Amino acid sequence: MRRIIECVPNFSEGRDKSVIDQIVGAIAAVDGVKVLDVDPGEATNRTVVTFVGEPEAVLEAAFQGVRKSGEVIDMRKHHGAHPRSGACDVLPLVPVAGITLEECAVMARGLAERLFTELGVPCYCYEAAAFKPERKNLAVCRAGEYEALPEKIADPARRPDFSPSEYNDTVARCGAINVGARNFLVAVNYNLNTTSTRRAMAIAFDVREKGRKKREGGSLTGKVLKDEKGNDIWEPGTLKGCKAIGWYIDEYGIAQVSMNITDIAATPLHVAYEEVSRAAVARGLRVTGAEIVGLVPKSVLIDAGKFYLERQQRSLGISEEEIMKIAVKSMSLDDLRPFNPREKVIEYLMEDPEGQAIKERLVRMTLKGFAAETASESPAPGGGSISAYMGALGAALGTMVANLSAHKRGWDDRWKEFSDWAEKGQVIMRELVGLVDEDTAAFDRIMAAFSLPKGSDEEKAARAAAIEEATLKASLVPLGTMKASFKVFELAKAMASEGNPNSVSDAGVGALAARSAVLGACLNVKINAVGLKDQAKAAELIAEAEELAAKAEAMEKEIMDIVNSKING
Repeated sequence: MRRIIECVPNFSEGRDKSVIDQIVGAIAAVDGVKVLDVDPGEATNRTVVTFVGEPEAVLEAAFQGVRKSGEVIDMRKHHGAHPRSGACDVLPLVPVAGITLEECAVMARGLAERLFTELGVPCYCYEAAAFKPERKNLAVCRAGEYEALPEKIADPARRPDFSPSEYNDTVARCGAINVGARNFLVAVNYNLNTTSTRRAMAIAFDVREKGRKKREGGSLTGKVLKDEKGNDIWEPGTLKGCKAIGWYIDEYGIAQVSMNITDIAATPLHVAYEEVSRAAVARGLRVTGAEIVGLVPKSVLIDAGKFYLERQQRSLGISEEEIMKIAVKSMSLDDLRPFNPREKVIEYLMEDPEGQAIKERLVRMTLKGFAAETASESPAPGGGSISAYMGALGAALGTMVANLSAHKRGWDDRWKEFSDWAEKGQVIMRELVGLVDEDTAAFDRIMAAFSLPKGSDEEKAARAAAIEEATLKASLVPLGTMKASFKVFELAKAMASEGNPNSVSDAGVGALAARSAVLGACLNVKINAVGLKDQAKAAELIAEAEELAAKAEAMEKEIMDIVNSKING
């Protein structure tokens, strides 16, 4: 899985577009980073920038953004409505995919140290990156704001985690940065069939983690209860990691519960939706839909879709697009306006249409176009790509039988069994679809290696090394296709034996496709491996491929015996 993190720095400038553009330009100039949003605020005199990418690129972009902000913002002249302590005020790292919050915390500490070491800007580490428990709270780190920095730096107990021993010109100009790591925050509004702000607020109090002040007799208007120290007693709500209020929206003519889910691991979006819906019904109201504000990781919608599919006892082994459609419809995310995952999901927004088109040139073709491209005088795509595609079709057929079995009348108690098989099939199919283009790319690398210059001894040596490396890769890719295609047999056998008997022939065709994929890829392993100068490695690869091919033929026969016995009665 690709590792993706989000960074949401807040810069202390929201009025001068030229300054904002310079900071954003420094961030966007780093390869591998995509700026998703720039949100300036005039009253707050603050701009929130959202960008994503793989960790190394994001860390570099964050560093460059801070460097530029220190050049173009002078905190001695800054005033705004929002609390702030530096030219870059907060700098949180957020895990999106393939990475944990703990890993982001380590990265945040490393980034803070680099910002101080190379730029001289003092840094507090907050939330998951905090060195001290009390500094998990951003308000503690930012207490007194920019103006309090001289006395805070002079006090060892209040000094930033990375700090000079005394106040200096760099701190005077740049202030201090609060560098942290936090979970992804999902902002969502729940639409209610009421215009009452008071009732919306009551639902918000019911569900938000903070809850409401406890009152005498459990009423909403009684005297607030106090503890022995005279502090208000709070009655917590039902949802962990959630903040919420109620409000009325003139644009829509309805009241909403507006929520920030600060811990989507503790409270996934669909769990929050169901709980707000329950609380609304308890007060005689109804949630008519939800509105996601900003962006979400793909997992938020996938998890929601799977939750509702499980509730319906339907197979989860369907495409991502279909799973997301279930999520959108189940939570009425399109209640107020059309909801397009391509515009709301971070992973989709990160895709480079041109880059993806090149990387996935073949699998984006129509069936007719793929056949025509294969039939052309170009040597690629060839047998390796076709083998991978045959394997993908074998996996697709097995998955289809699993889904049909999950929905078979009278088999309701077995839906989970077949749903699990369908999910396995989807994973195999995606792996093999990726290998379609990977095999052609491996061939292209060999051609590129052969075209390298060979005028000098150094060039000849470099060319020979490149050819050997590319040839090895071209042998390993079809071997990977063989291994992936071999996984289809387990699925095909289970579906031939246990699946919907009306589709047993489809399971058989899946097994035939898998066998052809394994044997076809085996030929490609052999023809590429014989070109290796490392004959021991070549012999090892060919032996492994031939062993897999023999096992594939045996598995195909076993499955076809089952298929034919069922067809013949």
